[in-house]
Amino acid sequence: MRKVIIAVLFSLMPLVSVASEGNLHLDKANIDLNNKEALQRGAQFFVNYCMGCHSTKYMRWNRVGRDLGLTDKQVKDNLVFTGAKVTQYMKNAMPEEEASKWFGTAPPDLTLVARSRGVDWLYTYLRTFYLDPTRPTGVNNMVFHNVGMPDVMWQLQGWQAPVYKTVIGEDGKKEQVIDHLELVKPGKLTPVEYDQHVRDLVTFLAYMGEPVKLERQHLGVWVLLFLAVLFVVTYLLKKEYWKDVH
Repeated sequence: MRKVIIAVLFSLMPLVSVASEGNLHLDKANIDLNNKEALQRGAQFFVNYCMGCHSTKYMRWNRVGRDLGLTDKQVKDNLVFTGAKVTQYMKNAMPEEEASKWFGTAPPDLTLVARSRGVDWLYTYLRTFYLDPTRPTGVNNMVFHNVGMPDVMWQLQGWQAPVYKTVIGEDGKKEQVIDHLELVKPGKLTPVEYDQHVRDLVTFLAYMGEPVKLERQHLGVWVLLFLAVLFVVTYLLKKEYWKDVH
């Protein structure tokens, strides 16, 4: 019984981690894992903006290509920029020890980040960096306060600044909290375009966390159809066996 309780507690750890971030409203990602074009765009976005620091060491390049409808040549030409073979795992060359010095902690592997954090958390996180001169990287984040990660996509989104409001704290005193973020320096993309880029990236990360999900869903449809046909056949067989029984 004790082992069961411990296992349950460990399974709830990701939920506790998310809850500890506060009561910030998370925007809906509204991803579609059946959208191959979105997955392909998200994969390209990932290798261009994320793989410099993060890896997905539990996934192979050719597995991603196969699932996303890409040939090995397309994967090699459009996604692999390190000279790695398509049969290898998706790792980067950043030394973990050096990364710890630069960022305070080594950037985590992102293979399962969508499962541990949730797609809405990721979608909101990647859109809520804001200028904060008190931080070493010059930015902070609404979802992950005092995050060590720099805003690597600022050229696309632009710079956001916090707009504060005054609230009454639990101790009855007034305090300043962030009400919302406003764009103070536009980036290369409009806010709508940037949101779509982030949604594509989150879609790809969601696929990475459970690549077999689409296969399981497609197989489930055929299983349900088979059971429906089997039910009809079984019902007719039952009537045939019992028609002479009074």
